[in-house]
Amino acid sequence: MKKGKFSLQAIIIIFVCIVVTLSLLITDLIISKRITSSVEETEKEKALNVARMISLSPMVINALDGATSQTVVQDFANQVKDKTNVNFVVVMDMKGIRLSHPNPSEVGKHFRGGDEGPVLQGKEYVSTSKGILGPSMRAFTPIKNSHGKQVGAVAVGISLENVTKAVDKGRMGIAIGTLIGVLIGVIGAVGLARYIKKILLGLEPFAIAKLLEERSSILQSVREGIIAIDQEGKITLVNRAAIKLFKRAGLEENPMGKNIEAYLPETRLTRIIKSGETDLDQEQNLNGVTILVNRVPVVVENEPVGAVATFRDKTEVQLLAEQLTGVRNYADALRAQAHEFMNKLHVILGLVRTEQYDTLANYVSETVNHRKTEMGFVTKKIQDPVLAGFLIGKLSFARESGASLSFDCVSKLPMPADSEITHELITIIGNLFDNAMEAIVDSPNKKVELKLDYAEDILTIEVNDTGMGMTKSLQNKILDKGFSTKGDNRGFGLYLLAQAIERLEGDLIVSSRPGKGTNFAVYLPYNAEDDSND
Repeated sequence: MKKGKFSLQAIIIIFVCIVVTLSLLITDLIISKRITSSVEETEKEKALNVARMISLSPMVINALDGATSQTVVQDFANQVKDKTNVNFVVVMDMKGIRLSHPNPSEVGKHFRGGDEGPVLQGKEYVSTSKGILGPSMRAFTPIKNSHGKQVGAVAVGISLENVTKAVDKGRMGIAIGTLIGVLIGVIGAVGLARYIKKILLGLEPFAIAKLLEERSSILQSVREGIIAIDQEGKITLVNRAAIKLFKRAGLEENPMGKNIEAYLPETRLTRIIKSGETDLDQEQNLNGVTILVNRVPVVVENEPVGAVATFRDKTEVQLLAEQLTGVRNYADALRAQAHEFMNKLHVILGLVRTEQYDTLANYVSETVNHRKTEMGFVTKKIQDPVLAGFLIGKLSFARESGASLSFDCVSKLPMPADSEITHELITIIGNLFDNAMEAIVDSPNKKVELKLDYAEDILTIEVNDTGMGMTKSLQNKILDKGFSTKGDNRGFGLYLLAQAIERLEGDLIVSSRPGKGTNFAVYLPYNAEDDSND
C-alpha cells in the first residue's frame, strides 16, 4: 500500500476548506448579482417616484400650461432634488427646453443626452445616458394638464457612481460574511479532522488499508475456524476454515449477515457478549461434528461490542494429542530405561572388579528374567499395543523415580471396538498415575498401586498412593479447572480426567484421608473389538 503525500488530517482540512470556500464564493456571486439588481431596481423606483411626484405638482403644471410664471419651477425642482438626494431634477417643455436645472446657467437650454424623445411623446421610462453632470440613471415622466394634454416632461437623474457605491456597500457585507464563513469552515475542518483521527486511533488511510489486508490474510491462512458477531448477534466475519467445517456439518449457506442464534443455535456467543467473560476449550456438537471452541468478547472502552469464536475439529486435535502423547511417553520410557540401564551397568562393573562372577551371573539372569516377565505380563494382559507401551513406559518411569509401582491386571483387556477409547484411557490412566507420583514425593513410603479389571463390558481402573491424602474440602475441588495445591499454571490434569470420564459416560469415586493416602476408582463402559472373524 503506497503512502500518500498528505496526512488524513491535512486532506480533510484542505477538502473541507475548498468545499466551504467554493460554496461561499458561489453564494457570494449569486447574492451579489441579486443585490446589484435590487439596488438598481430600488434606485430606479426612487427616481420614477420623484419624477411622478413632480409631474403631478399643480405649480409645475400651471407653469408649463402658461397659467403662472415659469421661474417658480427652478426653485421647486432644486428643493425636491435636495430633499430626495437625487442628482438632478429637470423640467422641460414640449420642445425639450429646460425650465429647471441644478446649474442655473443651463436653464432655457435644450435638454442634453438624446434620450428624451419618447417622454415628449407621452411615454414613461428609465434610461442611462451621459449629460452635463456625467453618466446617470434617468427616469422620464410626461406632465399633463387637467384636460389630459401633455404640456411637458420631467427627468430625474441618479448618478451611476452613487448606484455603484450602494452596490459595493452591499457586496462588502457579503465579503465579510464570506470570510467569517471560511474561517468557521477552517476551524470546523480542523475539529472534524482531529475527531476522525481519534476515531481511527491515529492511523492514516494507507495504514488502515495495510492492516485490513494483513488481517484478511491472517484470518484466511489460519487452520482454526473463526467467526465473529456484532452486538446485535449478526455474523460479521467468517474465514475459509470455518466455512469448510460448516459444510462438513451440513451448513451450506453463506453465514455472513445472518443471526448467530438462527445459524448456530448452540454457539452461546450472544451470552458471551452479555456476560463479558471468556469461555475456553469447550466442546460443542455441530450436527454430529464435535469441535473445540474458544469464545471471547470484543470489548471497546470497557463495553462488549461483539464476540469472536475460534474452533477446530476435535478429531484433528485428538490426533495431534495422540502424536504428542506417544512421543512424550516414548521419550520418558527411553530416559527411564537408560537411567535404569546405567545403574545396572554400575552394579555389573562392581561385581566384575570384585571378581564375584557367580553373583554377576545370577544378577544378569535375574535382571533379564525380570524384564521379560514384566513386559510379557503387560503385553499378555493388555492386547492394545498403544496402551501396553504406555503402561511399560510408566513402569520404567516409576522405577527411575525411586517409587514402588505395583501393577495388576486381573483379567485380560481386549482391544477396544473404538480406537477413540484408547486415547481417553491414556488420558485417564496417565493423569491418575502422574497425580499419584506427585502425591508421594514427600512421603517416606513411596508406593503406587495400579489395578485394571475388565468384566461384563465394564473396565475398572484403581490407583492407590501412599501420599499425604486430602481433606473433604480438597476432594470437592480437585476436579475444578485450574485448581491445584502445587502452584500457578497447574490443575488441568484431573480436570481433563473428569472430562474424559464424562465423555465415556463413566463414574469416578475418590477416597482419601489426611495421612492415609488416596484411592481413585474409575468405572467405564468398555466395548471390546469383535474377534469372531479371527
